[in-house]
Amino acid sequence: MEYTLNCRGKLIDLSRPKIMGILNLTPDSFSDGGRFNNAYDAVTHTAKMLEDGAEIIDIGAQSTRPRAEYLPAAEELNRLRELLPLLRRAFPETLFSLDSFYSEVVRFGADEGIDIINDISGGSYDPAMFRTVGEVALPYILMHVNVGYEQMHRQKSHDDILLSLNRYFLEKIHELHRMNVHDIILDPGFGFGKTLENQLQLIDEFQYLDFNKKPLLAGISRKSFIYKPLGKGPLEVNAETQKLHLRLLQKGAKILRVHDVAEAVETVKRFNTR
Repeated sequence: MEYTLNCRGKLIDLSRPKIMGILNLTPDSFSDGGRFNNAYDAVTHTAKMLEDGAEIIDIGAQSTRPRAEYLPAAEELNRLRELLPLLRRAFPETLFSLDSFYSEVVRFGADEGIDIINDISGGSYDPAMFRTVGEVALPYILMHVNVGYEQMHRQKSHDDILLSLNRYFLEKIHELHRMNVHDIILDPGFGFGKTLENQLQLIDEFQYLDFNKKPLLAGISRKSFIYKPLGKGPLEVNAETQKLHLRLLQKGAKILRVHDVAEAVETVKRFNTR
């Protein structure tokens, strides 16, 4: 099934999978904390990811790793206020997504020219989020996560992970449609409150999420369910991650959200030439 996204009137064709490069503006990200939270480094890293083949840059001003410092919307805005317009001017043709669970931050981002909203909370951390998404009329990444910020990483075992996620997505999509939001990308939330067994099942049965009605995003880059069982660190599992990326592409992933862009681009090339 083919999908397109309407990003400010520009139709984005997802018939070929896209690479979304991660730009963390946070000092406490678990794998690259502090590396890109100033303007020069952020612009330089963005340029490098685009050179390596990223087609979307995902900007995040708050870490959502386990035990990360919780930031209010005002602090996210402080981190984005100067940098977001700078990135938009430096890379006017680039698609930017904004990773935030605050409607206030999303509205600011929309005013500054972001193209996609990436909300890890599925609209559950800010009651104004879905209404705001409808008003700014941008594509929305809907992620599965436990309800409540404090419960985000609390591991919960699902008897049937596919049934749980499809029920969650069905309810959320219905709410979004009521707000006139129709460009929706689904993210199963790898690494967020799921057991190792559940996450491996999600990879094996990825193609059954939402029964192929919406495009799927996979964000497994540097996740602990990959490196911890191997006794490695998050920067030491690139080869293993690319093998899983290839499986996810074969099962229908349309966007890979990654730290290591060049390697993921090569994986997509392998998939496209199969």
